[in-house]
Amino acid sequence: MSKIIVVDDSYAELQLIEGCLKAANHTVVSYPNSDKLEDKVASEKPDLIVMDVVMPGRNGFQACRDLKSDDRCKGIPIILCTSKGNESDKFWGQQQGANGYIVKPFKGEDLLAAVKKVMG
Repeated sequence: MSKIIVVDDSYAELQLIEGCLKAANHTVVSYPNSDKLEDKVASEKPDLIVMDVVMPGRNGFQACRDLKSDDRCKGIPIILCTSKGNESDKFWGQQQGANGYIVKPFKGEDLLAAVKKVMG
């Protein structure tokens, strides 16, 4: 179906998200952090990015903003998937360019519904 990049510093979360997406016939490429993410996204050319917010180094809000300002990546939708569930966090995510926002813990069907929503 679609190629999706997943970025999360938690191996368990990566496995969970990856398993859910693969079960829905998506191709998944995973990264444990946002280092050089713009270059990785530009070379992988995914249909979607699902990214954690709380990560060491550059967090998901910063990475989202940087991706949306990079001409090679700006058209790719981003879903932030995080434990930060306050309305202010969701608002800030939208301000950084996120197309969707899922709060952990989540159900697999919630993730797939968000993917379907942002990808049309």
